[in-house]
Amino acid sequence: MTTARTNYAEFVGPQFRVMSDQQLQEVHWATLEVLERTGCRVYHQEMLDRLRRAGAVMDGNLVRIPMRLIEWALRVAPRQVVLCDQRGKRALFLEGRRTYWGSGSDCLYLRDFRSGERRQGTLADIADAVRLCDALPNIDFVMSMLIPWDVPAARSDRAQMAAMLLHTTKPVVFVPHDGAGCADCVEMALAIAGSLAELQLNPFVCGYVNSAGPLRHNRESVERLIFMAERRLPVIYFGPVLRGLSGPMTILGSMVVANASQLAGLLMAQLVAEGAPVIRGQSMGGPMDMRSMVNLLGAPERTRGTTDLAHYYGLPIFGQSGYTDSKLFDEQAVMEASLTILADALSGNHLSHDVGHLESGKCNSLELITFCDEAIAWAKRFVEPKETVTADALALDVIARVGPDGDYLADEHTLKHLREDWLPALCNRQVYEDWFAGGAATLGQRVRQRLARILGEHHLRPHPPAVEQRIREIAG
Repeated sequence: MTTARTNYAEFVGPQFRVMSDQQLQEVHWATLEVLERTGCRVYHQEMLDRLRRAGAVMDGNLVRIPMRLIEWALRVAPRQVVLCDQRGKRALFLEGRRTYWGSGSDCLYLRDFRSGERRQGTLADIADAVRLCDALPNIDFVMSMLIPWDVPAARSDRAQMAAMLLHTTKPVVFVPHDGAGCADCVEMALAIAGSLAELQLNPFVCGYVNSAGPLRHNRESVERLIFMAERRLPVIYFGPVLRGLSGPMTILGSMVVANASQLAGLLMAQLVAEGAPVIRGQSMGGPMDMRSMVNLLGAPERTRGTTDLAHYYGLPIFGQSGYTDSKLFDEQAVMEASLTILADALSGNHLSHDVGHLESGKCNSLELITFCDEAIAWAKRFVEPKETVTADALALDVIARVGPDGDYLADEHTLKHLREDWLPALCNRQVYEDWFAGGAATLGQRVRQRLARILGEHHLRPHPPAVEQRIREIAG
């Protein structure tokens, strides 16, 4: 009997890209020209001084950055960032084409799955949402999801950070208001880690910095960037672009402007601490519906080509998926969330956030997060490394044994491998009669049942009482 000559495993999973290497080179060159000729505003004196000493051309707070500085920053920035869970286990490897998913942050509203009401969120709602994410196996990291309207706005970032640290052991991405908020959030993480050296070695927190615009680096954003870079802790730097509003209407034009923000942020971090770990946001402006001026999340143009550019640079990526422009957890939400999840899986985004966002990011839905856990599991299975070629996998002896007249149902080979396929937690695969006899539950009903069960059963105290008390003290 002929058998396989060797055993081997090779990553041959499906991959997707929009832009060629030559096109990406053109975008890079265009970005360098924008930074050198047009420049960007930096509203932070210490950073202006650093940029001047490095050789940037200054006109007040307008900074024109020579190409050589950007090329230097790209050479010295880390190509890999690893995030751990809060117990020190290495969990997320931001490299290659690995993709991990997590929730988003700071939604104005919550769609209450029990009442159906659209309402403002509370700190208790954030705690519930974080507990849900902790329990869902395919949600890999956590953001706070909601603004807590029952907490003073000036300290809401601290309250959100505390809620995440106290209700999950997964890696946390936090969004501080300013440098002082960033310091307090990191201080909470240090209460868990024990020391800055330990947190640097096994980082389980990552700061998110969103500047005022693609070519406008406001003081608070630069403060946060400096604070994280000085401590060599992972930071995401992102300058939002809306096509036709804060960037050109064309996809490539908006990509150039957004990329200029990314590369300027990367340079500023490296000037603070060479080798500081920086994660790129997606480098293109979001499309807007010019009839309503709504920033669209579910549009296919939103992330077109952006991951290709990040892979061109070889830098870690902060992506977006699992969201929708729909106002409810409905068929549109399921379609847009699933397609964006698959798009990120195929393109190889590293940290894909905003899972569970409704209304173009204004509202959060625990129902959508629960559903997306299943969609992510499907996508992970679809793109995972393919089969290892072995004699057992090719099954030539089995085929010969069963022959053209038999069947494989009772064969020992079938029994050996029948549990290898992916099994859903929510999607129903029963025959009609069994489904109907069991209550004929819709997908939405099954999602709500699973969600209610998790919130009723999943409770944890991830840290010792003294650590928990310290986190609450810092949060105020």
